[in-house]
Amino acid sequence: MEERQKQKAVFFIISLICLSIFTWGFVSILEEWKENEIAGFDNGVFDIVHSFISPKLTTLMTSITFLGGVKWLSICTVGIVIVLLFMKKYPLALFVALTVGLGAAFNWLLKWIFKRDRPDIEALIEQGGYSFPSGHSMGSFIFYGAAAFMLFRALDKRLYKWICVVFLSLLIISIGLSRVYLGVHYPSDIIAGFTAGGAWLTLCMSVYIYFYKRSDWKYKNKQMTKT
Repeated sequence: MEERQKQKAVFFIISLICLSIFTWGFVSILEEWKENEIAGFDNGVFDIVHSFISPKLTTLMTSITFLGGVKWLSICTVGIVIVLLFMKKYPLALFVALTVGLGAAFNWLLKWIFKRDRPDIEALIEQGGYSFPSGHSMGSFIFYGAAAFMLFRALDKRLYKWICVVFLSLLIISIGLSRVYLGVHYPSDIIAGFTAGGAWLTLCMSVYIYFYKRSDWKYKNKQMTKT
């Protein structure tokens, strides 16, 4: 029991640290933008990324950015929830549905609050709506981050766990880069999306673990009292 309590305490300490870091990152980017001190960073990254523009790379980036879009993430979320319900993993299905669904609503709320216009450059694709924070970056961090969380808990071999985490992390970063490459987001939008998404995912994982462990402990306690 003591070991279980120690693991729980360590998890929530790490979660609190991550939540603090992500929140601090988002607030820092927001302050820099509000004080008009982020333009140099955005323009510098734009110059570097756009120096690599080519037809083949544009095709690749367009495909990558699709993997962070609302349509694709919605289909994947519904599919995963259905599979989890079929497997009778009801708490996990609820975790995915609420984390991704409310995360999307949270992104919409942030965009509505800050109402930052998209970059005033010739974009390679058409994209409407506001720019800050990036919905693709925030949504992909939440969805693929949740997927990494589930796979890390489900897989037995440590090697497989970390392969999934590294692959999904690289995918998230690639989706963010694709938005800058295509000219529909400022680099600061991407960082804001990652930090906001990271904070939201950390909060949701903490809540899930807390209630999951609590219900699991109660169940085992009942089994012990019966015997």
